[in-house]
Amino acid sequence: MSKPLVAVLGSTATGKSALALALAERFGGEIINCDSTAVYRGFDIGTDKVSLADRRGVRHHLIDVADPTEDYTAAQYAREAAAAVRDIHARGRLPILAGGSGFYYRALTRGLFPGPGRCAPLRQRLEDMAAARGVAFVHRMLTRVDSPSARRIQPNDLKRMVRALEVFYLTGRPLTAHFAETASPIPGVDVTGIVVRLPAAAIAERVRRRVDEQFERGLLDEIRALLARGIPETARPFGGLVYRQALEHLHGVRDERATRALIAQENRHYARRQLTWFRKEPGLAWLDGPGESPSTIAAASRLVESVRKMLT
Repeated sequence: MSKPLVAVLGSTATGKSALALALAERFGGEIINCDSTAVYRGFDIGTDKVSLADRRGVRHHLIDVADPTEDYTAAQYAREAAAAVRDIHARGRLPILAGGSGFYYRALTRGLFPGPGRCAPLRQRLEDMAAARGVAFVHRMLTRVDSPSARRIQPNDLKRMVRALEVFYLTGRPLTAHFAETASPIPGVDVTGIVVRLPAAAIAERVRRRVDEQFERGLLDEIRALLARGIPETARPFGGLVYRQALEHLHGVRDERATRALIAQENRHYARRQLTWFRKEPGLAWLDGPGESPSTIAAASRLVESVRKMLT
């Protein structure tokens, strides 16, 4: 008999965490993080991690599980999230995935292909090319041979672009072509995927408020403390949204007002990419309205209840 897994997905600032908490309280659930930056310890404000006080006693998994200098991969996430799903099921509780990292969601629910091993000489050539001709040139290379990966990977994420090109040159097939041959690490689990959707104008306003709150809560002090601890600026989470722009501000690239505006703008762009990704995922239920609203919670609860009845 299949066992249930609920996934609360969607773009940034749509209330996913609030909805996941409400469902966890109602159905005896535990939450598994599905955000690629929240796995890193110390990066709290810029990732809007739910604080211990705000978790209302609901157990959370895969938050603060990696050192900032660690190269935490989607494959590693899939293994650890699958183990968390099995552990939660073994204790008779409902696992609830919550976050907006579409690649992590796919890695868990549909699997990742093993892929060829790293080829150091090829990687070095690609990285040298990026240094000489710019990261944008490498992104254009990827667009020519694997346009779906180029759309999915942020144009400044050299590490992921190099991996996608590495797979193509070593196998003769784009990374996305390999995805169809993968197997889920959670066989026998019935996934109920829920996407929280808001109009672009609503997301823009919520993002603006969130960015202001992040600065007011001490985002810059958090970054200064991380640097003082010896975390290098090359650490992977520093390359993510919010942290990258805030670091530039600390280096005098732009003033705080312009930095807040840029972070909000980049978050809006990211929200569009997230929606594009989830539209391509099969079998998702879309709910219109913020995750914290009673109507959204009620609609999601009905979905979860109907699935639970079918599986019993």
